[in-house]
Amino acid sequence: MTQADRALAFAALHQARTPLVLYNCWDAGSGGAIARGGAPALATGSWSVAAAQGYADGEALPLETLLQIATRITESCDVPVSLDFEGGYAVDPDALRKNIAGVLAAGIIGINFEDRVVQGTGLHDIDTQSARITAIRAEADAHSVPLYINARTDLFLQSDPSEHGQHIEAAITRGTAYAEAGASGFFIPGLSDQKMISTICTAISLPVNAMCLDVSADLAAFAGTGVARISFGPAPYRAAMKALTQQAERLYV
Repeated sequence: MTQADRALAFAALHQARTPLVLYNCWDAGSGGAIARGGAPALATGSWSVAAAQGYADGEALPLETLLQIATRITESCDVPVSLDFEGGYAVDPDALRKNIAGVLAAGIIGINFEDRVVQGTGLHDIDTQSARITAIRAEADAHSVPLYINARTDLFLQSDPSEHGQHIEAAITRGTAYAEAGASGFFIPGLSDQKMISTICTAISLPVNAMCLDVSADLAAFAGTGVARISFGPAPYRAAMKALTQQAERLYV
């Protein structure tokens, strides 16, 4: 299967109310374990990938290292792989295109791409972020790969849950703009209120990705909101490291 075919197959897995469930990995070993468990696709989580290498989240992990990890996952796991690419390790669209070329060379067929100002404050304005998404789409098109661009907004992660209702319309505006710019999906991490998630799913044309941090949660309830994708962010890594620590404590404590 070609990289383009993998990208198309990955996109087809996003179905509202019967969502793609992605139990996020952080390296080739974890990706292989999840794939052997029956996952039809893999997705990394930036926090977990960085932590596994001793770095903080927020593009502290060197880009070269990230791409090496991505390559090892795609070369050792026979399922489509999406990369959490944070803010793309660049703000300028031309520099961003160069970085996306590296992502594609690693065999990746999808990315998470966020609108927060990485290593800064706040969010990029809609026009700036839309131009960045358009640049990514142009680079992917130049390589004939229908890259799945999961456009993430950090509106909810950067606000208190009590304020989330105030940001729904802003999220819808961003999701609509990102769709027009060439995004494939819309990611709303930090929002857990199912009625609010449902409102967003109804209002925008893109498949919506919700994040669940409870690995034992009732996914059927999330599916009922209309989301097409459920991911777990850093939760799998934290669960795995907790289990490892507990095993070690039995030996050493």
